Amino acid sequence: MPSLFLCVSFAVAALAQSPAPPKPAVAKPARTNPLASMSRSLERLADRVKPAVVQIMVQALAPSENNVPGFVTTENSSGSGVIVDPEGYIITNAHVVNGARRIEVTLSAMLPDGYPGRSILRPRGKTVQARVIGTDRQTDLAVLKIQETGLPVLRFGNSDRVKQGQLVVAMGSPLGLENSLSLGVISALARQVEPDDPMIYLQTDAPINPGNSGGPLLDIEGRIIGINTFILSQSGGSEGLGFAAPGNIVRNVYGQIRAKGRVRRGQIGISGQTITRPLSQGLGLDRDWGVIVADVLEGGSGAAAGIEPGDIVVTLDGKPMENARQLDVNIFHRAMGDTVTLEILRGGKPLQVRVTVLDDPGDPGRLGDLVTEERNLVRRLGVLAVTLDEKVAPFMSPPRRLSGAVVAAVPAQYALRSRGLEAGDVIYSVNRTPVRSLEELQKVVAAVPQGTPLALQVERSGRLTYLVIGAD
Repeated sequence: MPSLFLCVSFAVAALAQSPAPPKPAVAKPARTNPLASMSRSLERLADRVKPAVVQIMVQALAPSENNVPGFVTTENSSGSGVIVDPEGYIITNAHVVNGARRIEVTLSAMLPDGYPGRSILRPRGKTVQARVIGTDRQTDLAVLKIQETGLPVLRFGNSDRVKQGQLVVAMGSPLGLENSLSLGVISALARQVEPDDPMIYLQTDAPINPGNSGGPLLDIEGRIIGINTFILSQSGGSEGLGFAAPGNIVRNVYGQIRAKGRVRRGQIGISGQTITRPLSQGLGLDRDWGVIVADVLEGGSGAAAGIEPGDIVVTLDGKPMENARQLDVNIFHRAMGDTVTLEILRGGKPLQVRVTVLDDPGDPGRLGDLVTEERNLVRRLGVLAVTLDEKVAPFMSPPRRLSGAVVAAVPAQYALRSRGLEAGDVIYSVNRTPVRSLEELQKVVAAVPQGTPLALQVERSGRLTYLVIGAD
């Protein structure tokens, strides 16, 4: 028994002293390279968006090199565009297609199923003709239509949510190099080129060059947040100062042109003024920033909503209004019939009012409803015009005289000929010959020999000026 005890004790002791079995090895997670991940994301983004980005070739007439009256030459240029509807609707810049006699769109090559796709040299896409549905000069946007269906498209993002420093991608055909991609950030928001210009732009340092105009500025999800429009440059090339029309404005302009062929802008019948420190002190306000209602148009939608002079506009559709310019800009791209919600302060008490955006009495775009190309075209001037009379006067700012011919619209295909004429201009004479109606304008212009400049006396925004139109 004692020996048995010893054996057992020894065995137990030996077992207690034996090494523990090795633990199974745990695989370490693979290190992720953030730059490689970003690179793959950009590759996938490029593959996804480039089928909807197109190259636009334009043939137009331009003055001869020496500006000799009566002599013109053919000028070729190119730009970019983005397909936004599978039925062939394309958005681009108005300046890309203004004055165009012929517009061609080159689509990205659609590779067939089973195509090897190993070559870095891709086949060229199909080229088709396009026509202009409408243009908007104030935003420099245009809508084209091609006779193709089932096309790839890009969707809009919400440009109001774009942040400074956000990564963006510009796509287009700079200098004719189709489907080029460049990467950058949003440099600034709501950039105004001119202090009184209601149009605002997204500023980006993504390289943009001639030919990028009309191409999309995209967020990293591939959504349209802008249309690349122009650059500021001392060299003529990209210097990191590119500007894009914000996507929300583009979407509104596209919708109106698609529906009616043009853009009409409304107003809410109030005049806002930026609150300054002296104004705040003088009026005894509790703030020295924001917007105060200086005037309310009688019979306007603001008056109907109960807005009063002295009300302080705090927000528009939830967005804080810091100055009068911001209020104007946010109304600028609203379509007529839209309803906006204003939060106002009256005597220190908050109120909410809903206001309908109505037709702007001074918007010359309203004249477009009165004309057709068959009846109102003055081909040599490149405009659609209408007789200024008591029926037309209410559609525009009060003119000096109740006679003449009013420019109602400048069709994109004739923009090169118009040479500065704008909707709302009143033509009073041609080469000193008085003009009292559309019919007289057509006759006087037809009587001037080809090659002779046309000196027009024009009223614009209440001021008289002379515009010289060259020969065809």
